[in-house]
Amino acid sequence: MDILKKASLNLRKIKLLYLLVSGVVAVSIGVASPQKSEAISLLDLLRQGVQIYQLSNISGAEEVELGREINQQLVSSNQIQLYRNSNVNNYVNQIGQWLAANSTRPNIPYKFQVVQDNSINAFATMGGYVYVTTGLLEAADNEAQLASVIAHEIGHIASRHAIEQMRQTAIARGLASATGLDRSTAVQIGVDLALQRPNSRQDEFEADQRGLRTLGRAGYAQSAMIAFMQKLLNQPTLPTFLSTHPATTDRIAALKRELARQQTNLSGGLNNSIYREKIQPLS
Repeated sequence: MDILKKASLNLRKIKLLYLLVSGVVAVSIGVASPQKSEAISLLDLLRQGVQIYQLSNISGAEEVELGREINQQLVSSNQIQLYRNSNVNNYVNQIGQWLAANSTRPNIPYKFQVVQDNSINAFATMGGYVYVTTGLLEAADNEAQLASVIAHEIGHIASRHAIEQMRQTAIARGLASATGLDRSTAVQIGVDLALQRPNSRQDEFEADQRGLRTLGRAGYAQSAMIAFMQKLLNQPTLPTFLSTHPATTDRIAALKRELARQQTNLSGGLNNSIYREKIQPLS
């Protein structure tokens, strides 16, 4: 009698497993919509299911992959136009990689790109992607000022601010399901966030503080971050990357307090003429 009960129980388990696998296969087929009518294995079908991101605990590798797709979308859709001069790009990348190595998150692959745009702007998206415009390069007086902006953007990446912004945006738009956020939706939100820069007051202060410390570890004059912000305050229109809250004057005050506590006097990257030679192709 016990043998018959066990056999019946095992049969029910097998049926339940069959129904579960059948349902997953059906969903995978509906999502994948293969164009060729070829025989594929069950494993292949399962692999073609929708990729879901759990933004509350997304891994570093997932973040880097998501950033790569966001970058690809930004470029392929012509929402940004990359500047193609190799000398200028290599120069910016060299600065960025040195700063990234001295940041609090050096263990992901960073990519620094110059955007052909006369406006003074810089932004970043998750996974190590940082963008600075040609307008910002021309506005900076020296390498330390440029480095201060790049270090600030690295600070956003190190703090994973874009991940939290994406989570909040998905919830606000009613797009996040109980299981998470699907990849195509995540990429589109990431593109929107990269272009709109909706950073909170706390995010900006944190990126400033992280950036300031990164500048110091990399040997740059930390005073350049304050000097560049003060210079841009005198522009007819406040540059996009400074036009988010908190007010730039509040950020400058916080940076001055932090520098006073550190009592450092670094002077790296303050040579204006060398910097102008490096970005000469922009002229």
